Amino acid sequence: MRLQFEQNLGNLKDRLLVMAGMAEHAIQRAVEAYQARDLSICDLVDYGEQAIDHMEREIDEMAIDLLATQQPLAYDLRFTLAVIKINGNLERVGNAAGSISDHVRSLQTLPQVDLPVDISQLASLAQGTMRDALRAFIETDGDRAQSLLSGGDRMDQVHKTTYLLLSSLIERQPELIPQALNTMMIARALWRVAGHAKSIAEDVIFWVRGADVRSHMQHAGDGWTN
Repeated sequence: MRLQFEQNLGNLKDRLLVMAGMAEHAIQRAVEAYQARDLSICDLVDYGEQAIDHMEREIDEMAIDLLATQQPLAYDLRFTLAVIKINGNLERVGNAAGSISDHVRSLQTLPQVDLPVDISQLASLAQGTMRDALRAFIETDGDRAQSLLSGGDRMDQVHKTTYLLLSSLIERQPELIPQALNTMMIARALWRVAGHAKSIAEDVIFWVRGADVRSHMQHAGDGWTN
């Protein structure tokens, strides 16, 4: 029975890692769609978001079935609960990619202009934060997860600067409001990706250490800054 249980846990982890790869790929494609203004890439993002939604349901069902039939204790219970929460955050990363895709479609209907912001930098920071969080999960590394939460947040700084620059542009050149607002929302989606990555790091700490650090950390809320 224990051997079967461990195999089920392994299968659950494997499926979550597939989900993680899909979410990372979705963000990468969405950023590529923005950079290239390529609607065919937007289509791929949209298809990928549907696949992510399907995978989320599959993983939740696996985890709930394991909880109901195996009744894991302590460490294994925390792992299963962490998988459920990480799964939800990965689905939200897919949603963020879909949001970027939607705004790229909107930008495609507008005259293309040069804006005083670097979306590529935001994308790099968001993707790097996600990679660090997932590596912490793969390696069962609570220290790496804690470092991700405790470190200075360059993402917040760049995101705030992006918002201020675009707000100033809107005041100076109101004719560029549509382009600026769509770009703001793309920046916000990338910022939220970093926030979801931090939530994954919190879940890793909960799994590995049995510590709930959510009440001590703030990230990716409803406002523009923490």
